[in-house]
Amino acid sequence: MTTSAKTAIFLPLAKLPRTPASDLKKLGWRGMMNALRSKGKLLVTNHDEPEAVIIPVEEYDALMQIVEQSEAQAESALAGLRKSFDERLAVLRDRSAAARLQSTIRGRAKLGGKLKAGSGY
Repeated sequence: MTTSAKTAIFLPLAKLPRTPASDLKKLGWRGMMNALRSKGKLLVTNHDEPEAVIIPVEEYDALMQIVEQSEAQAESALAGLRKSFDERLAVLRDRSAAARLQSTIRGRAKLGGKLKAGSGY
């Protein structure tokens, strides 16, 4: 049974099949693996509190694919933001930026040499 990142179903802890940690001692590892094969995944509890989740290797691989894809998308988005920021910063660093800004301000607002920071000030 192969699971891919697109078909993997991830349930909240409350909906996972539960097994007490004592079953590991009672059934042994082979018994736990048989339970895993029949139930798909297992929430191991200790004194009825969640302690670990056992999942098949295929599902772990699917999770890792999702993480890698998510990291790649985040890096791509950050690269786009960096590029946009660098382009805007380059405009401000241009030697003529100050002159353009001053001519724009002079052409649109008559401040009488004073800086005005919005209508409330």
